[in-house]
Amino acid sequence: MAISRPTVAQLRAFLALAEHLHFRDAAAALRMSQPALSGSVAALEESLDTRLVERTTRKVLLTPAGERVARRAELVLAELDRLVEEVRAVRGPLVGPLRVGVIPTVAPYLLPVVLPRLSQEFPELELSVHEEQTDHIVAELLAGRLDVVLLALPTPVQGVTEVALYDEDFVLVAPASSDLVGPAEGVPREALSNLDVILLNEGHCLRDQALDVCREVGARAAAATYATSLATLVQLVSGGLGVTLVPETALPVETRRAPNLALHRFKSPAPFRRIGLGYRSTSPRSDEFATLAASIRAAVTALHATATPGVRPV
Repeated sequence: MAISRPTVAQLRAFLALAEHLHFRDAAAALRMSQPALSGSVAALEESLDTRLVERTTRKVLLTPAGERVARRAELVLAELDRLVEEVRAVRGPLVGPLRVGVIPTVAPYLLPVVLPRLSQEFPELELSVHEEQTDHIVAELLAGRLDVVLLALPTPVQGVTEVALYDEDFVLVAPASSDLVGPAEGVPREALSNLDVILLNEGHCLRDQALDVCREVGARAAAATYATSLATLVQLVSGGLGVTLVPETALPVETRRAPNLALHRFKSPAPFRRIGLGYRSTSPRSDEFATLAASIRAAVTALHATATPGVRPV
């Protein structure tokens, strides 16, 4: 029996299933319905005339043939994505589709500043934005499902080229009723050692950065209280449950929504985080991403650099 050629859609569906070993999770990763993904995998098996997966009630297992097809499909799709990227690079900077991943502690504060500028400077850019935590968007980047990511540096894996955009200080946010009073030159980091610091849930890189600052001075986190977003975190502080560290760019948005807060900047050098772009080191679009980085820096400079010393383009 003659073997017909698989389609790109079938290979992408099967590779997602091979990665997640679960139909629902694979379908969610591809943003398609579970029946559609199942149909694509079944069509691939039919075209190759062999079983690629073992379906059980709880999970999916790859057959030996499925493991070989998964390895080959990854190479084929990577080369296909590279071909598309090379063609786009020839057409000019930031023309056509661009899939961007952004972490939740950056997206609400940076995108409203950056998106209007990108729309004006690059009218032929077709931008799609996906907001997820660091580990997820980096995995999507390396899998070829995102082109570039906006996140806190350094990135947690190899194979990603980084382009620094700006540094932003952390600000200590406390209830207005607290007796925390800092000197004119700012609160010393050691003040954290006497406070209950509220953090984001695990998975947020901002949580890890805040923990690093706390560990430097022997401070403790409030073990029973966590939040899934900066908005909730600030509301908890407003309710008197502790203090927290908020990046400078998030302050105007989040403190406007919460009453009864006191903001304390740290004594220099203040703890800070660095925000940047990350893209696959094998991507031929490095010049495009340098152009993107320059546009983002210009937008941040226009909004923050003169009025907010706590944000410094790099």
